[in-house]
This record gives sequence, C-alpha cells and structure tokens, in this order.
Amino acid sequence: MWRRIAAKFQGFPARLKVARLMIENGIGVTENGKIVVGSIEIPDTSIAKVAGVDRRVVRKTVQQILGDEVLKRIFTGLRPAGAFLAPIAKELGFYVVEIRADPTAAGIMAKAAEIIAEENISIRQAVAEDPELFPEPKLILVLEKPISGEGLNKILKIPKVKSVTAY
Repeated sequence: MWRRIAAKFQGFPARLKVARLMIENGIGVTENGKIVVGSIEIPDTSIAKVAGVDRRVVRKTVQQILGDEVLKRIFTGLRPAGAFLAPIAKELGFYVVEIRADPTAAGIMAKAAEIIAEENISIRQAVAEDPELFPEPKLILVLEKPISGEGLNKILKIPKVKSVTAY
C-alpha cells in the first residue's frame, strides 16, 4: 500500500511526509476536506506542526488526496485502529512480547499464537508493524499474563524469527 501512496506524491516530499504521518496515525480525510481521527476533526496547523511543514502543505496534500480517486478511497476510508496497549501494559497488568522476524515470512503470528494458547494465555492485542513504514518491523503481542521462558524459547525457534523480547 505505501509504495502506491508514495508514488502519487513523487516530486512532493513535504506532502509525502504529511501523507505518511496520516497513515501511521490512522488519520483520514472526509469528502469535504476535513482531516479526522475517527470523528474528531484535526486542524491543519496541528498536522503541520508534527510533520514539520507549513499548514499550506497540509491543505495541498488534502486537495491532492481528494483529487485522486485511489488516494481518495484510501484516505476517506482510513480509520485509527484503536488504543495501542503496549506502552501501558504494565499499568494494566498485562505483559508484552515483541517478535522481530522476516516480514515476508508467513505464519509467524499464527505459530506464536499457538504457542501462547498452549500455555492458556489470552492475547489481548496483536499489532504487526508494516514493513513498508518501519525499517525494523515487529509483531507486538499484549498478553493477559506472562508467558513462560520455555514458551519464549519456542517462539524464538519459529523459522525466520530473529529475536523475542518480553516485558
């Protein structure tokens, strides 16, 4: 997906920066040009400040999005995925397992979930970072309770897994 979006902004690096920020944060655009996170409207100046661009660049980005059928379908359909629990897992009484693996390998999440289920542990959240947006993508699993050392070793032995971190 990201390559298709980036190609549309070729020659406009500041607009590409805005589009990337929007994708990474689930920020969409309405048919009438408002920038939104879910149903909350976000001012152009707020996006500009975070992206490090002028607010006019943000407005031009939105105009370009609405003027292109592919971009329009993507950004008018984009929604935030919800609260990311990993940074607050400890406060919620949960545990996190981060798995770094070959992002093109199939079945990593399925096999990890199987190993976790064998220990009768519920996965409260699973987030797989997009390899086109993150240079070192990881699979982040928020668990109801800690997984055993043996379980972590089993995950580490899944083909194409490079490392496992638990906290």
